[in-house]
Amino acid sequence: MQVFQKNSNIFNLLSEGVSEGIIVVNTDQIIVATNSSAEQMFGYLKDELLGKPLTTLIPQKYHKNHRHHVTGFIEKSEKRQMGHGRDLFGVKKDGREFPVEAGLNPFELYGATYVMALVINITERKQKEAELSHWAKIFDESLNEIYVFNQSSLLFVNVNKEAQRNIGYSLEELKVMTPIDIKPGMNLKQFNKIINPLSDGEVKITFETVHQRKNGSTYPVEVHLQKSSNGDSKVFVAIILDITERKNYTEKLEKTVKERTLQLSEALDKEKELNELKTRFLSLVSHEFKTPLSSILTSVTLLSKYTATEQQEKREKHVNTIKNKVRHLDTILTDFLSIERLDSGKVNYYMQEFLLSKLLNEVVYNANMLLKTGQKIAYPQEIDLILVLFDEKILELVLSNLLHNAIKYAPENTTIDIKVTQENNNLAIHVIDQGIGISSKDQVHIFDRYFRADNALLIQGTGIGLNICKQHLENLGATINFISVENSGSTFTVNIPQ
Repeated sequence: MQVFQKNSNIFNLLSEGVSEGIIVVNTDQIIVATNSSAEQMFGYLKDELLGKPLTTLIPQKYHKNHRHHVTGFIEKSEKRQMGHGRDLFGVKKDGREFPVEAGLNPFELYGATYVMALVINITERKQKEAELSHWAKIFDESLNEIYVFNQSSLLFVNVNKEAQRNIGYSLEELKVMTPIDIKPGMNLKQFNKIINPLSDGEVKITFETVHQRKNGSTYPVEVHLQKSSNGDSKVFVAIILDITERKNYTEKLEKTVKERTLQLSEALDKEKELNELKTRFLSLVSHEFKTPLSSILTSVTLLSKYTATEQQEKREKHVNTIKNKVRHLDTILTDFLSIERLDSGKVNYYMQEFLLSKLLNEVVYNANMLLKTGQKIAYPQEIDLILVLFDEKILELVLSNLLHNAIKYAPENTTIDIKVTQENNNLAIHVIDQGIGISSKDQVHIFDRYFRADNALLIQGTGIGLNICKQHLENLGATINFISVENSGSTFTVNIPQ
């Protein structure tokens, strides 16, 4: 410390012009010098940190291994980025923890060895990364179809999984297509006429049209379209609602209301009053879908305007609005589309023969985008000639669900294995992970609707995925079972009679 006191003018001159926090420690990990940026970052007064152990600035839970890491670093005497691949945290004088990034540099001065740490407070960066990750997850996992396409070329830039599933095209196929290619009977002139209000200053437009799947089938949709940007590119963002059920329900409702209106009109001569009642009722049904989406689109638009730090409260307000509305939409769509179709027996299955390798390629490709750091998927060998007679979309749904669960419940730097076996006229597909596993007491309930195992309560999920997979498979004469050991991983197996 005396060395730095003797040379304090030189150190201050060099360090005070640096925005990063500078902390110098000796081989005993005692702080011998700091700059004002470091003192302000950790909440200390000038020179208040001098003579204190470095662990003063490190949360208590990391003390155990810290001395060993620093000692080993000093012995190697090389520059490096501290905590590569791990999250680092500092602790302020008042006890508050915050994320940091630190670069370490050993040096010698008058025969003594020191380590200089350049410390950066990355709280804001972490918050932004978390927000970006959150929005990316909402985009990819939304049960609404979401399309992003270039404003000039109209070529698709990105399309979420639900849209790919429903339209039947892969993302690669869609990237060489435009919205006109999936709208039968519509040409470029007609499409431009629809979107012209956005060029005239409208924030968002809503319209109904028809989409055509890759297999040629069509379905009615409601499109919510607005302008946005993707880096330097100008894009359109379209949130699509498949309104097949709404159309069917509305037609049935209109027929019922019309019949009832006629009956009451003939009896009470109140046709006008009943027509108004019908209008209000239809408006209420439509409102259940339109209002949450309108709130989401409005909040997303306003978020882009609040960029200053002091506007954090306004950003959080709109983020919370979006979170609540997305949860509301998820609940509606899950309850009325997924479960209702199964419970009412309205699911139509399409049995066909297809190559297992083609389906697995698509499932694995999509799952690769969800992998954690160091995770990888081991693809099965020698399956190129295996033909499967089954509903291809249902099998894709099931395998995607199992693979996504494996990724979600397994830690970083692990391998998820997919294995395929055939014997006694049975095709078995195994998804094997090295994740948290399922306790013996929870295993009996794992396929129950809405059930979440105790060790998975803090991980995002609805508890309906496996239930839906099991119902679909059993409806088609297939089965699903599993073996699992808590903290060691799980193996889920789909058995398809051939």
